[in-house]
Amino acid sequence: MSDLLLLGLLVGLFVASHELLSHPLRGPLVARIGEKGFAILYSLVALASFGSAVQLWRQIPPEKLWDTPASAYLPAVIAMAVACMLFVGSVSAPNPAMMPGVKGDPRGMQRITRHPMMWSFAVWAGVHIVMTADLRTLVLAGGVGTLALLGSALQDGKKRRQNPAYAAHMARTSHVPFMAILAGRQPLRALWPGLVPVVGGLGLWGLIIWAHPMLIGVPAAGWSYLQ
Repeated sequence: MSDLLLLGLLVGLFVASHELLSHPLRGPLVARIGEKGFAILYSLVALASFGSAVQLWRQIPPEKLWDTPASAYLPAVIAMAVACMLFVGSVSAPNPAMMPGVKGDPRGMQRITRHPMMWSFAVWAGVHIVMTADLRTLVLAGGVGTLALLGSALQDGKKRRQNPAYAAHMARTSHVPFMAILAGRQPLRALWPGLVPVVGGLGLWGLIIWAHPMLIGVPAAGWSYLQ
């Protein structure tokens, strides 16, 4: 078995196990081992599958599929800054999509997308696929992006079935960023998510740029070209 095929299997295991544990298997397992036991099992499975995939990714020589044009570098840097803002916005305000029982009007990043964390992962995946342009990253990041968008869509259906009130939250927001604003379900002022997501996101973005060469071994996507 080639390393690339094994990488695909590990990424597939990560995606499939996440979806199975998050949806059909969650109820039976929680009933059997409790919420804490389930959280431990979920974390162990995710760490084992994704951690193994990342380690194998590091060992596979990059195989270029295309030459990334110079015009893509600045958009990549901006997109990563936006991804960081989405991530900070997802953890800086209670979100009905992530926390059961949270009520009230959408706020902050939720008015842009009700799944800011998942979209931060999807943007990260897209940027790294385009900028690295290698087959191993296409497999690894493609799995992360697929899980983020597929998982969030399945999450909406699950929460709507479990809690009819969640449908009202969905009606005021959108899965795809900015669509609720374009459709008039959120006002134009919702384009500003707040000081915490913007400042915190830019701080996280700067930290990633600084730490990327030490953790990954190469400068952050697009940053070396702009220096």
